[in-house]
Amino acid sequence: MAHVVALIHGEAGAYGVSFPDFPGATSGGRTIDEVVSRAHEGLASHVEALIEVGLPVPGLRTIETLRADPHFAEDFADAVLVVLLSVDLPGRSKRFNISMDESLMNRIDASAAALGETRSGFLASAARRRLQSETS
Repeated sequence: MAHVVALIHGEAGAYGVSFPDFPGATSGGRTIDEVVSRAHEGLASHVEALIEVGLPVPGLRTIETLRADPHFAEDFADAVLVVLLSVDLPGRSKRFNISMDESLMNRIDASAAALGETRSGFLASAARRRLQSETS
């Protein structure tokens, strides 16, 4: 579990959140509680999208490091709240063995090849989608 700096902006009835370490990841809500809740969902979706398209997940910086960066000075000055959100970031790949029906494995291999993916990437993507649907 990692902690990501989130900046909450706005006023009652119209709050937004941004993540300096994840440009483009944003969310909004009417209350601070709502925007923080949506921020968790939005950040998780953003990280999943990065992984699915094969983009690297950015390194995380501390609040102190971000505050010292002049590029974010205005963002911090305008923020009504700065929070740390917990997020599961991908770890290093680990090899493991599984058993499954041979015809299913052949279908997986054919689908993965058609998509330009490996068997491992195909199965990891399927697992992520399944896990996401179970928590939604």
